[in-house]
Amino acid sequence: MARKLFGTDGIRGQANAEPMTAETALHVGQAAAKRFRRGNHRHRVVIGKDTRLSGYLLEPALTAGFISMGMDVILVGPMPTPAVAMLTRSLRADLGVMLSASHNPYQDNGIKLFGPDGYKLSDDMEAAIERDVASDLSADLAPAAELGRAKRLDDAQGRYTEFVKQTFPRGLRLDGLKIVVDCANGAAYKVAPEVLWELGADTVPLAIAPDGFNINRKCGSTATEYMREQVVAHGAHFGLALDGDADRVIIADEKGAIVDGDQVMALIAADWHRRGQLRGGGLVATVMSNLGLERHLAGLGLALARTSVGDRYVVEHMRARGYNVGGEQSGHIILGDYGTTGDGLIAALQVLAVLVEANRPTSEVCRVFAPLPQVLRNARVNGAAPLADARVKTAIAAGEDRLAGKGRLLIRPSGTEPVIRVMAEGDEESVVAAVVEEIVGALEAAGARAGAPR
Repeated sequence: MARKLFGTDGIRGQANAEPMTAETALHVGQAAAKRFRRGNHRHRVVIGKDTRLSGYLLEPALTAGFISMGMDVILVGPMPTPAVAMLTRSLRADLGVMLSASHNPYQDNGIKLFGPDGYKLSDDMEAAIERDVASDLSADLAPAAELGRAKRLDDAQGRYTEFVKQTFPRGLRLDGLKIVVDCANGAAYKVAPEVLWELGADTVPLAIAPDGFNINRKCGSTATEYMREQVVAHGAHFGLALDGDADRVIIADEKGAIVDGDQVMALIAADWHRRGQLRGGGLVATVMSNLGLERHLAGLGLALARTSVGDRYVVEHMRARGYNVGGEQSGHIILGDYGTTGDGLIAALQVLAVLVEANRPTSEVCRVFAPLPQVLRNARVNGAAPLADARVKTAIAAGEDRLAGKGRLLIRPSGTEPVIRVMAEGDEESVVAAVVEEIVGALEAAGARAGAPR
């Protein structure tokens, strides 16, 4: 059965329209409860959310679904996605749920599900839940005497704060560092400034006044301009921008220059390798990570394993092959020693630990390698198979020949739009740009031919 509900990161859509309706959320809660009721113990589920207005719609609907199936619900309110994963394990819960659409605007929302181990569910389990959502679950409802209960966990923020602080090396503090932290008006608007302040930093918090509508609006990890400006304006040593559910982070140095996920992974991997903490002989990243990262790691005797785009694929590869560092160029950083999913705050603390010990400017410490010129363009296409067009194949082959030994070419259809993404990188920027231009031109011409009247 083709999946209609679940995508690459749970269920996502516009709030109060399918599949992000109260009715579907109720059924998702019931279907997930059916799959995770195991044994005779009191079953429990942890539900967290970000700060979107629609959280008030979806949270009670999910709660009703779980209670109707005999599961107790623990509500933690606005909390980062990694906090929900951590609390699911800490509370010995059978299931965890995060209501968030990550870096998307407030109009969207999503449902992310975690198993009792704190990891996102497998494709097979998501498919099974989706089948159950479409089925009649009335026979599985709990008798009146066995309905679940709901309670709010008042100290959820404190628990996560202590958990995050424990990932920072003992004996180190952030005294003397001025840090700008952009919380995206999202799930970490309380906890992120608190953690940094408790570790000794002079904090400049931004985007900490959520109103249900302003999450990710001109702030956060996908709109870093204001954060970068404030770093310079305040003479700060370091800046970080989280996304709406705080599983992603983008860092800025004291000059306001961006430090992307590739540089962060390189820095952490090298530091952990020096300490004997790195496992797997390298790190895991996606096909989008810069070739400069791969070359840098090779110089250290470390490997770069690449996966498809998406943090869940990175995590799957890390678990299967024994790696403990992985992530994406976009700022999802997964540190297996501390968590089961991306955690922007923990990743930032690992960088800050290196910064404190080095006692040098962020611009020096975080410029780990020189990235190769990289060009990414989207070719808007019509028709079913532009990649099968003979002229497109010729352009791709010619591009691969030009980059042979000096770069790489990546071409992948978008899963959500009628576009094909063309990315090339190499030692010479002019060559990279020309290769992408030629392939995009061939793809768009093929799309035009396919869409022309016959």
